[in-house]
Amino acid sequence: MAVEKILDQRIIDLNMKAKNKEEVLSYLAELLKRAGYIDDLNGYLEDVYLREQEGITGIGNHVAIPHGKSDFVKQVGIAVGKTEQMIEWESYDGEPSNLFFLFAVPSNSEGAKEHLRLISELAGKLGNSVTLEKLRMAKNYSELTKAFL
Repeated sequence: MAVEKILDQRIIDLNMKAKNKEEVLSYLAELLKRAGYIDDLNGYLEDVYLREQEGITGIGNHVAIPHGKSDFVKQVGIAVGKTEQMIEWESYDGEPSNLFFLFAVPSNSEGAKEHLRLISELAGKLGNSVTLEKLRMAKNYSELTKAFL
């Protein structure tokens, strides 16, 4: 399952109005809930916050990939959000973020394997400066998916 194949327009907002980490996570989780990817918003968010406590999810270059395996996930997905202003986020380069990829992955063993594979693939693509610049410039779903190809 390639990243660009699981991108769903219903769970992408490239003009998010969030002002802090909590608003980013709540908003993207709400998109996942409305689109049927998760069945319990609060339970899923608890799992995401548990993972956030375990280590840094800001990978640098103003990108964060918060995630957490959860029993409340019904379908694998990645909610994507972009804000105009930078949001304080723990990151490896000490910089804030404005591009967010929130993973929804079931906590079973198959989900865990898919989770690691997707994070690895996404991190590889985000490590490419050309891809990253295209993602930063993307204004809509079509431009976002093309950036990954």
